Amino acid sequence: MRALVQRVARASVRAGGEEIAAIGAGLLILLGVKRSEAVGEAARLADRCAHLRVFHDEQGKMNRSVLDIGGAILVVSQFTLYADVSRGRRPGFELAARPEEAEPEFGRFCDALEAQGVPTRRGRFGATMEVELVNDGPVTILLEGPLG
Repeated sequence: MRALVQRVARASVRAGGEEIAAIGAGLLILLGVKRSEAVGEAARLADRCAHLRVFHDEQGKMNRSVLDIGGAILVVSQFTLYADVSRGRRPGFELAARPEEAEPEFGRFCDALEAQGVPTRRGRFGATMEVELVNDGPVTILLEGPLG
């Protein structure tokens, strides 16, 4: 599982011409699910994201998590995080989980964030979406599993 985590001042997602989710300060997470994802990986990665210290403390150091600042998380499914471009110019997606496998993992990831007390909004799985964000910093970090 891969999570591209962006610290944002605000973010929103639209599908079919309507806004389906929006947050203020917090994290936008683009989430890719790998084929045959390890059991428990969604919960471990969600825990890591919820506690990732990328927000400034009083001394200006990145020492606070989204939980610490009372922020929210917007999660958008992103199978293209598993694109393979090693054999030419057209990406292959053999490593990405099929939708019937990825959607439950996406749900488990979001549920795990909510269980930690993080207000969590979701994009629409499998939909064509427009994502808007104001990246704060900018801060963008790629997290991958399996995690220890």
